[in-house]
Amino acid sequence: MKFRFPGIIALLAFTLHAGATVRLPAVIGDNMVLQQQSNVPLWGTARTGATVSITTSWDHHRYTVRADAGGKWKTEIATPAAGGPYEIVFSDGEPLRVSNVLIGEVWVCSGQSNMEISLKGYANQPVLNGNDIIAHAGNPQLRLFHLKRAVSHTPLEDAGGSWAVSAPEAAAGFSAVGFQFAKMLQETLHVPVGIIESSWGGTPIEAWMNRQSLQGFPQVKLPAAGAKPSAHSPTDLFNAMINPIAGYGIKGFLWYQGEANRSRSGTYAGLMAAMVQSWRQLWGGGTLPFYFVQIAPWAYPDHQEGVALLREAQYRASQDIPHSGMVVSMDVGSKTTIHPPDKTTIARRLLYWALGDTYGQKGIAYKTPAYRGIKTAGDSAVIVFSDIPGGLTTFGKPLDGFEVAGADKEFHPATARVVKSTVVVRSDAVPHPVAVRYVFKAWAVGTLFSTDGLPVAPFRTDDW
Repeated sequence: MKFRFPGIIALLAFTLHAGATVRLPAVIGDNMVLQQQSNVPLWGTARTGATVSITTSWDHHRYTVRADAGGKWKTEIATPAAGGPYEIVFSDGEPLRVSNVLIGEVWVCSGQSNMEISLKGYANQPVLNGNDIIAHAGNPQLRLFHLKRAVSHTPLEDAGGSWAVSAPEAAAGFSAVGFQFAKMLQETLHVPVGIIESSWGGTPIEAWMNRQSLQGFPQVKLPAAGAKPSAHSPTDLFNAMINPIAGYGIKGFLWYQGEANRSRSGTYAGLMAAMVQSWRQLWGGGTLPFYFVQIAPWAYPDHQEGVALLREAQYRASQDIPHSGMVVSMDVGSKTTIHPPDKTTIARRLLYWALGDTYGQKGIAYKTPAYRGIKTAGDSAVIVFSDIPGGLTTFGKPLDGFEVAGADKEFHPATARVVKSTVVVRSDAVPHPVAVRYVFKAWAVGTLFSTDGLPVAPFRTDDW
C-alpha cells in the first residue's frame, strides 16, 4: 500500500488551521447593532488557551482575552455614541471580520403568539395594514434578529438566526409588534435600532424561566430526566431561546404573553416578577426596562373566569416590578380572534413607555390610567383614578363596560358618566352600591381613556 504523506499532512494542517479560527454565536455577526455608550459583552470560542484579539474600527482599540480550558472566552468592549457602519476584527492568528455593524439602541421582544405573529399574519388572521408596513420596511438604520424556534432541557450557548438589515422580506416574517416598535423608535430617536425577537405562540411563562427563578414555585414541575423537550415545559424555551442571547448589550425588554397562564392566574404576578429579576441578573444586574402588554380581550373557549384575573395579576406585577410598565389592550381587541389585527396601537403604546420612561422625553404620556379608590354616595359609586392629569374622556362614544353590585355580591350593568376626574356609576337594580367592576371580563371593549388617549386599565373594587 502506498501512503500519500503530503496529502495527509496538508489535511492535518487544514484541520488544525480551521480549529484555530475564532467562532462567534449567531447573535454576534454581520449587520448587528451594539448598544451605544456602553461596555457590551462579546464572547465566543477559540483554541484552548489561545489569546483572542478584538479590534474595533470606530476607535482602532485592540482588546485581548484568553480562551479558557474549554476554548471559551468573553470580554467587554466600549461602544461610542450612535453611528456606523463599523467593522470588528476578531483574531487568534486567523482574522474573522464582522462587518456593517451599527451602534445604537437594542431591545429584546419576547412572549407568545401576539408577540410572535408577524407582519404577514397567520392564516385568515391578518395584521392591520401589514402589507403596507412591509412595503415601507426598507431602512438601513434598522436591524432585525429573529431566533429560530428551539427547545432544550439544558441551557444552550447558541441559537439559530442572523442579523438582517430591515427590508420587506425580512420584515414580513418578523414580529408585528416588535418590528413596529423598533421602526417607530428609530424614526423618533434618529439613531440605529436593533430588535431581537425570541417568541413562540401558545407558550406559558414557566417555559421562559430558568431553574433558579422557579425554585420559589414548588407547584411548577420541572421536566423529568428523559422527557422530550417541549415549548410548554418549564425552562425549555429559556434554555434554547433566551440563554443563547443572555448578556448581549441591550436597552430593555418587551413582553406580550399570558393567555397560556389564564388557568393559573394566582401565581402569575409572582412568576413574572421572578422571571424579570432573573433576566436582569443574566444581563448584568440593575433594572433594565421591562414593558409588557395585557392579554388580548377575546371570547376565550375555556377558563374565561381566569382571563380578567390574569389581567389583574399583570397589573399587580406592574406595581411590584421596578422600572416596568403595562400597556392596556382592551380597546383594540377582536371578538373573533385571539390575535387582534391592530398591532400598531400596541407597538405605539410600548413606544410611549420607552420614550417617556427610558429615554426621559418630556411631554409624552405613557402611564396607564388606573383605579385608585371608590366612594359611595347614596345610590351611586364614585371612582377615582391615577395618572389622568388632563382628566377622562370617551372621545364622544358611550361609556360602557361598568357593573355595580350591592351587599349580595350580584353584579348588574351600570350607567356611568365622567364627572371631572371621576366616574359616577349607578344602577336601578342596586340601590346601595358596594363594589364596581370595569371591563372585568374575558371579552369586553374599553371605552374610557385619559385625554392623552391611553385606555383605563380593567379593574374591580372588590376581592370576591
